[in-house]
Order: sequence, then C-alpha cells, then structure tokens
Amino acid sequence: MPALIALALSVGVLAVIDTWLYVGPLATFLPGLVWISFIAWGCHFHSGGGTKGSTTTVVCMSWGAIVGMCAVMLAGGVLAGLGTLAAPVAVGLGAAVICLSSAIGLLQTIPASVYGFASIAGPILLANMAPEKAIIPTIVSIVIGAAFGYVSEMLANALTKKGDVSAEATADPGHAA
Repeated sequence: MPALIALALSVGVLAVIDTWLYVGPLATFLPGLVWISFIAWGCHFHSGGGTKGSTTTVVCMSWGAIVGMCAVMLAGGVLAGLGTLAAPVAVGLGAAVICLSSAIGLLQTIPASVYGFASIAGPILLANMAPEKAIIPTIVSIVIGAAFGYVSEMLANALTKKGDVSAEATADPGHAA
C-alpha cells in the first residue's frame, strides 16, 4: 500500500488506542495529558523517526520539562519578589538554559526541549498540580508518545511495499504524525 495510506492507517488506529489509554486505564494517573503524548508522537517524526527520533524525543522533551518545572518553581520562589515579572524572567532563564544545554550532544534538538518545557505547563496550570508532582506524569506521557511514534512508524513501514515512512514523513513534515 502507498506509504501515506499506511501511515494514515497506523496513526489513526494507534491514536484511538493512545486516547483510550488516557481516558480509560491511565485517567487517574495521567489526567487529561493525552496531548503531551501527541506532541511527543509528532516530535518522534520531527526528530527523524526510528530509534534516533524516539531517543531525541524522550531525552530532549524530558529535559525541557525539567527546565520548565524549575522555571515555575523559580517564579513562585526566589523570583516571586519581581511580581508580574517573575514568570517572564523565569521563562527567559529557562529558554536560555535550553539553548545553552544544546551544546551537549543528546540535548542538541532545541525544539524538542521547548516542546517539553511547554508541555509541563499544562498539568501545572490546568490541572493545578504542584511542579514537582507534574514532572513524572509529564515524562511518562512523553515516553508513551515517543513509543506510539515508533510503533506507528514501524507498522506503517510493514504495511508499505517499499520505502521508509520516516524518510517520507520528514521529507514533507506536513505528512508526519
């Protein structure tokens, strides 16, 4: 079958399963965090797919989430005296840390780290979780999303007569999951 159809089929079926996990068995531990899984899923393809794409996704997004957690803690702690500037300064510091840490090989994909930085804001701001309580559910959702990205790619490749779905998906990012 054509690569695009194979990818659409694998992503569509697995999206049902991923979403069901978050509204079913994982709902109490990962309340409403399916969107983080989908960001990580897309990040898998954005980062080149395969083992490298999944590794980059998990490492960089998790790092970004940790930096984001620290930024929120700084804004409500040491920087709180800055008033309305506390959060902007904390975000600026976090963004600088992400950029500087890209000098480390495993952390060189800045966009993936930014996705993680932004992802932790959801459970903190929307689910009213304390930053230190939000980090584990966020990272678990990142790992789940990277795994779904990897599996969807492998399934699509198995359904495709020739070619590599990740190569086609990254050649035209509009067709990536």
